[in-house]
Amino acid sequence: MVPILAGMLMPLCEVFGSTAPDVSWTLPTGEELTSHAVFTNAFTLLLRLWRFDHPPVEHVMMGDATPVGSQLSPEYLLLVRNSKVSDFGKSPKDHLKMKRLSKNLNLTLELIFMDSFPKLKGWYRQHNKCIASTLSGLVQGTTVHQIVDALLNMMFRKVSRSGQSSGSSSPSTSGADDVPLTLNVPAWDILEATPYVLDAALTACAHGRLSPRELATGLKDLADFLPATLATIVSYFSAEVTRGIWKPVFMNGSDWPSPAANLSNIEQQIKKIIAATGVDVPSLTTGSSSPAMLPLPLAALVSLTITYKLDKGSERFLVLIGPALSSLAEGCPWPCMPIIASLWAQKVKRWNDFFVFSASRTVFHHSSDAVVQLLRSCFTSTLGLSPSTIYSNGGVGALLGHGFGSHFSEGMSPVSPGILYLRVHRSVRDIMFMTEEIVSLLMSSVRDIAGSREKPKNTKFGLRYGQVSLGAAMARVKLAASLGASLVWLSGGLSLVQSLIKETLPSWFISAHSADQDAGEPAGIVAMLGGYALAYFVVLCGTFAWGVDSASPASKRRPKVLGSHLEFLASAVDGKISLGCDYATWRAYVVRFVSLMVGCTQKWILDVNIDVLKRLSYGLIRWNEEELAMALLGLGGVRATTAAAELIIEI
Repeated sequence: MVPILAGMLMPLCEVFGSTAPDVSWTLPTGEELTSHAVFTNAFTLLLRLWRFDHPPVEHVMMGDATPVGSQLSPEYLLLVRNSKVSDFGKSPKDHLKMKRLSKNLNLTLELIFMDSFPKLKGWYRQHNKCIASTLSGLVQGTTVHQIVDALLNMMFRKVSRSGQSSGSSSPSTSGADDVPLTLNVPAWDILEATPYVLDAALTACAHGRLSPRELATGLKDLADFLPATLATIVSYFSAEVTRGIWKPVFMNGSDWPSPAANLSNIEQQIKKIIAATGVDVPSLTTGSSSPAMLPLPLAALVSLTITYKLDKGSERFLVLIGPALSSLAEGCPWPCMPIIASLWAQKVKRWNDFFVFSASRTVFHHSSDAVVQLLRSCFTSTLGLSPSTIYSNGGVGALLGHGFGSHFSEGMSPVSPGILYLRVHRSVRDIMFMTEEIVSLLMSSVRDIAGSREKPKNTKFGLRYGQVSLGAAMARVKLAASLGASLVWLSGGLSLVQSLIKETLPSWFISAHSADQDAGEPAGIVAMLGGYALAYFVVLCGTFAWGVDSASPASKRRPKVLGSHLEFLASAVDGKISLGCDYATWRAYVVRFVSLMVGCTQKWILDVNIDVLKRLSYGLIRWNEEELAMALLGLGGVRATTAAAELIIEI
């Protein structure tokens, strides 16, 4: 539905954005609409459809294919829309739906491309250009230059100072009376001039020719004149923050708003929220020697947002710039987000919980050690290994919790580690280190599980080694493996799963590992459970990535990755590769991994080279696993018939 809606909004933006506001329409309610008002409504809604609130910093995220921030671009929405339209109308159900929708909406089944909207395409090109590099190219005497001067005069008509700044016009008072006539132009022309206006205003403020209060007031006047300029304000300031070329400003309460009145309270609430993870919160305490500071563009943006009144008319604009402000601040150095949370919590107390939670997430954005500690908390809480009484029972309830907020009887409550990780994992810049950490935490959890089992007991039937507790330990091992697989898939998707199977696991098996298990626990038990855990972990990761059959498009990548892994297994079983891990762990892994493929993912076996299957089967026979070896070859299809017959003769 989103791509279809985007395809309907783009023509509105193109037409009304190209019309001067000298024509108006009166609604039945008496409200008067201009082309600027119609354009603003359509344009802001279009922006929200393609995740405009995410700042340029998110475009560097790692992932399976394109960056997260660019997946919902206007071109992408049109491609999806055209794909859906091409498949639409081929069934009686589609005809009925089309007939019903056409009563209220003017729908077209024709294909639409960005070239159909030259003004929108031009703005989007300029938008990306502003993100990629600093501004240049404003020519004196052109129409754009005249609009820039007119906008600056409108915004800063009360400012008596003037001067050149950053190659653009600068705030002055000349021509203020001509503002209405000069700015009686289409909205697209104003949006084209807006980046140069912002560049001039920000530079003037940085050089002391414009006070922070005058800057915030001028930005508000610009946004009130054409609210669609909020999009350019957000994108320009976000890009300038990520470039890091502006000096920070002191949020001292005189030039810029001060967060001091609420900052210590924010710090205590953040500590409560992440208390269960064991992560230390950097201090927010500020004094005369270290006052709160923000990058100049970020300070300007937050000052603009807090000038809005919380009424129905302003809500749709705050919905556009609010998430962008939050996303931008989360990517800035600590403690930018807590400072903004403090400023907004002072303005709107009922939003306190939201801003405090957003600020608490940034603790993990700038520290890989904090992320690892959060992952460790996910394992200990899920498995019931945490010393905290809140998570002592383990399970999904302990992982995901039951909500948070200051409405609890004892004030702000700790947030469960699973919920925290769901909110921070997209901000982890280097996801490739995650697989090694998750494997390490999985094996550490296995040792903890084995160490918490019941010790041998003397009964009237003789010495028995806690058979019931061994079964319970296996259940917890499977739970740990499923959690680990979920975290890998959530963190990096298909690319991270394939990196795990092709690179991380072979490296782990080849490397030596210290045996630091409980002294009272037999090493063989720990090693065996570790092998089982890895087998369940890998099969679940593969299932998430490829599925159990060949139905998903991702399954086309399975033969290469799975074939490489089984080639490693067969070579190691043949003795061609020296292993550094415990032999019991290795054997338990190979046997359980093959058993899971035979029992749960039989289509995978068809993707593997028959020679690899044969070598692996012979290795299983040497381990006295004849039935498993025969089952593996038996599922290899017709191509494995000869190899199976040879194996039977061999046995």
